[in-house]
Amino acid sequence: MLRALLYFFAVSYVFGILPSASAVTTQNLSSVANLNPSSQLTSPEAFLGYPLGKWHLRHDQINYYLQQLANESDRLSIEKSGLSYEERQQLTAVITSKSNQANLKKILAQRKEVKSGKKQDGPLIIWLAYSIHGDEASGAHAALALSYQLASSNDPWIKQLLDEAIVLITPTQNPDGFDRFSNWTNNYRGQVEVSDPRHKEHKQNWPTGRTNHYFADLNRDWLFLRHPESRGRVALFHKWQPHYVGDFHEMNSNGSYFFQPGVPDRTHPLTPKKNQVLTEKLAQFHRQALDKKQQEYFSRQIFDDYFYGKGSTYPDINGSIGVLFEQSSTKGQALMTENGKLRLSDAIDNHLTTSISSLKGSLALKDDLLDYQSQFYKGRAKAAIKGRQSGYLIGSQANTGRIADIANLFNQHQITFYYLTESVAQGDKEFSAASSLFIPLHQPQKDLLLAIFDQRNEFADPTFYDVSSWNLEHAYDLDMVRNAKLDLDVLSSTAPDSHEFEADSQAVALLINWQQDGAAFVLQQLLENKIQVKFAASPFTVKIDSVEHNFPAGSLQIPLKQANVSSDKITAKIARLMAMTPLDIATVNSSASVAGIDLGSPDFHSIKPVKPLIVTGYGIDESEAGEIWYYLDTKLGVPVTLADTSHLSKIPLSGYTHIFLPGGRYSSLNETLTRKLGQFASQGGIVIAQKGALSWLNKGNLLKANLKESRFFKLLFDSSDLTFDEKEKLSARQAIGGAILELTLDISHPLSFGIPNARLPILKNKALGLEDSSTPFSVAAKYAKQPLLSGYLAKEYQRSLSQSPAILVESRGKGAVVVLADNLMFRNIWLGSEKIYANALYFIPALH
Repeated sequence: MLRALLYFFAVSYVFGILPSASAVTTQNLSSVANLNPSSQLTSPEAFLGYPLGKWHLRHDQINYYLQQLANESDRLSIEKSGLSYEERQQLTAVITSKSNQANLKKILAQRKEVKSGKKQDGPLIIWLAYSIHGDEASGAHAALALSYQLASSNDPWIKQLLDEAIVLITPTQNPDGFDRFSNWTNNYRGQVEVSDPRHKEHKQNWPTGRTNHYFADLNRDWLFLRHPESRGRVALFHKWQPHYVGDFHEMNSNGSYFFQPGVPDRTHPLTPKKNQVLTEKLAQFHRQALDKKQQEYFSRQIFDDYFYGKGSTYPDINGSIGVLFEQSSTKGQALMTENGKLRLSDAIDNHLTTSISSLKGSLALKDDLLDYQSQFYKGRAKAAIKGRQSGYLIGSQANTGRIADIANLFNQHQITFYYLTESVAQGDKEFSAASSLFIPLHQPQKDLLLAIFDQRNEFADPTFYDVSSWNLEHAYDLDMVRNAKLDLDVLSSTAPDSHEFEADSQAVALLINWQQDGAAFVLQQLLENKIQVKFAASPFTVKIDSVEHNFPAGSLQIPLKQANVSSDKITAKIARLMAMTPLDIATVNSSASVAGIDLGSPDFHSIKPVKPLIVTGYGIDESEAGEIWYYLDTKLGVPVTLADTSHLSKIPLSGYTHIFLPGGRYSSLNETLTRKLGQFASQGGIVIAQKGALSWLNKGNLLKANLKESRFFKLLFDSSDLTFDEKEKLSARQAIGGAILELTLDISHPLSFGIPNARLPILKNKALGLEDSSTPFSVAAKYAKQPLLSGYLAKEYQRSLSQSPAILVESRGKGAVVVLADNLMFRNIWLGSEKIYANALYFIPALH
């Protein structure tokens, strides 16, 4: 009888007759057990047909459930904030009382006045945002349980909350990555629970669900706004201007639970001290809630509050209180950890607990939060600008596209700026009306403006969870005057008119200055249409309408007499392209130059079509591969092949012109493949390799230059007299979390074409350097004599890197290897140095 009973239970479990032990129901979640839900609304369990947490949810299930609640409840409406790359809609539940729901237009009109600094008397705005990293899925599940409870509960404190506050709940901030992860872990979940960390359910494929479609970490994109998910999220933030933002994540599986405040000494100096005081007051509510359920936790360690490009810190520089929550991760249903078995249901319940403590804490501190936000903006939006103004003046030589990009960024962050109505001089710099902006310091978004252009090299604690500097002056490689003073009569809120393209019937060619960011896109589209384009190997000057115009090396020439296409088709195509990107194109009626090479010179080289391949897969840095893909795909329009490391040996490389090797670990690739890459280069192919890929090339003898790697640099640090408790400080000094360094360019090298100065700022985040090359003419750039521009970099690194190579081009047979010690496309915000990649694509094949 006992054997039969055991058999029944086993079969029942396998075939789903009995619920899984890891399944979560609204009723058994300890955080919401006493919230008295109404039975009139559809619960997550009833909607799904199984207990919440039995399977990892998909994004569409979450959206449909929010819509279901919105149809059933007069407390809940839906806010849309745009589509992801894969066209998944991002939804936010707006939950408040029936009367507030009927009054949302008026409330939103009040929220538009927040940056005026006036005293607030409207409702409290609380935003709880989850799962911006798609494989940190417990938050999204908790968001559904919380949405149901707030929409249905008759508990007195819930009714008070909804009368006095509006709660915004965004379950998934990274729809594409979220579904990538959910599908993976569900695919490998069996009927019998497997908590072995080695099981595929807990070991994601490449790329992981952490990142979005282009493998970008969206929780590093709040400032830069390179991706649509981020743009929609920041628009939502400024529309509602929340008082409190809860940012829910997962951390390593062997942790407990974290909530801010973070490490006190690692809070950005621009964050008001009152912000941290309120964060600590809110933390008391989280402590009480977690203590009640006997859940261990910690604060004031590991995580900081420094980089404003994250979800918990962006609010801090925008008049809100942002709080980070980190739950140890199961990466599946159940996982054996150092602390025992951890279940998805535990993770969901913990996030639900601190979601509720966030609501209770915010409600209790309502007056403090309203007053804090008003004080943050008080006095910053006085009358319209009058007379002489002080602020930042920025410009980019002959590059309207770059100025258009940063102007768009300012608009999204609601930073006030002005265009110039005429060229102005400040100090020894000239700023043209076409490619300059003035940003007044006296404005509501002053603190955010200061943060975006923050320039500091001294730090009390040199430990950084992310980068130590992100100064957009350097990222965009701008000319900048920080203490500019301009009169009102040279400022305008309207962008200058763009030049209309009109080709002269007598024209022999069109010329494009390669310094313009839009030039590479136009070049690629012309090549796709089989239109011949040439580039200049050296500078030249031509006369246009009796005025001399200088064109630097790299400038493009489009001859209007071509064998396979008429001049009318060429000019029509150019006109269409100019409508898509800011660009100046010159028309010339003679091949003769005033100085330098003539247009018919052999130093104008025809550009060949490109067919690049990016190596992807296990060991490859997701972000770096994604940044290259994003640039080639979205900014140039290049058809690009992504090839997994496991497939490379089977791919005939002769069908490609360029092989990109992003940073990462290439230890899984064998010597056969290095020989294959060597043959590819010898036969005319271009290999573009950066950071970790260089170690593999060096070991396979594809790289002649010797490397300085982490072991080399660690020997530079004296640790002989340090005590044990100074070990962490030494590790912090040895880390390169992300500092901005200056390179000195060989401006005659084709890799430097289109970069207006002999100096180039780059972001360095890896202990890697190159020794002086014995190969002649191979060094395209060196680290400057005093390389540090902004952020933290230990003196030992600064001395060792000083005037050592940073970018090399090594010839190999008919082809070449482009060697990059750093990622010059960091998070796709480093517009100043991304030109290096375009030069490697289009110019190096002809001039290596």
